Amino acid sequence: MSSKDTVKSVLDWPAFDMAASEKQKKLLGEMQRLTEMHMIACPPYQSVINKLYAPIENMDSLQDVPFIPVRLFKHQRLSSVPERDIIKTMTSSGTSGHKPSQIFLDKITAALQVKVLVKIVSSFLGSKRLPMLVIDCKATVADRKRFSARTAGILGFSIFSHNVEYALDEDMSLNEDRIKEFLSKHEGQDILLFGFTFIIWQNFLQELERRQLNLPLERGTLIHGGGWKKLVNEAVDNDEFKDRISKATGIQKVHNYYGMVEQTGSIFMECEEGYLHAPAWADILIRDPIDFKPLPIGEKGLVQLLSVIPHSYPGHCILSEDVGFIVGIDDCDCHRKGTYFKIEGRLEQAEVRGCSDSY
Repeated sequence: MSSKDTVKSVLDWPAFDMAASEKQKKLLGEMQRLTEMHMIACPPYQSVINKLYAPIENMDSLQDVPFIPVRLFKHQRLSSVPERDIIKTMTSSGTSGHKPSQIFLDKITAALQVKVLVKIVSSFLGSKRLPMLVIDCKATVADRKRFSARTAGILGFSIFSHNVEYALDEDMSLNEDRIKEFLSKHEGQDILLFGFTFIIWQNFLQELERRQLNLPLERGTLIHGGGWKKLVNEAVDNDEFKDRISKATGIQKVHNYYGMVEQTGSIFMECEEGYLHAPAWADILIRDPIDFKPLPIGEKGLVQLLSVIPHSYPGHCILSEDVGFIVGIDDCDCHRKGTYFKIEGRLEQAEVRGCSDSY
């Protein structure tokens, strides 16, 4: 089967309706195929795998798939396609002073990112396109060939909209007049709001509170992700974030998501019960930070992420520096199948690498 045929087959998977046994079989097949492909096409990846692992002919479960540390993308150029096939370069934002990751995309990987994202988010929003208020500035999406996690997020979620407006000016200040004009134009309609968590908190919510401004967004749905470390430092948790958003805007539907630039597209959305869910095209394992052995449901450790999307670079199986635990599989009260889990933060003394830019 050719790569294009394989990609087409993968896109036929239902986002949250596959039982664990069927999903693991399909996902393992893709992990085996991608590992073999990247071993051939990316010599630096092959070198790392050969040094870290015994022969990998036998991958009998997802736990056997060799992973690489996410930090490797900061220090090594990892590409599995010729330079001429690279159409975009994505960078992690991180914090100032740290070298960003570089992720190289070809047409197949870029297309997969978009199509998988659409299938995941549509299961939460439906298929109807909505007017969208981006809690960011328009300048963030200026460079379409070389862009950050923020750029990718905004462009990705813009697919779900027929009319996009930006709530912030280029100096990241709140543009009250523009917001009110947008809301007036779409009065009585469902509205999608999207942004990165800390930017929403600092530049949108706190400014609304300072101005004592309440927005009529009872029909709004807010999707946000990234930047939680700064909120944790301010002693703000998910419940307080949602509560204060509700008081300032009337929004009741708030979905956090977890993801990273190294696996753009295969995001993990927060369900109505407050848990992050792995879609058909991705999964997580939890590993002990000392010996990297897989941990059972309920035990906290480092989050390992698997995704079928990365074809142009070996990012299909990576070990993050985030700490979390699996709550369950296939039995969430939201009725979505798959692994559902919680993220607790970053491993202490790990290099800080956030999803939103420092600015």
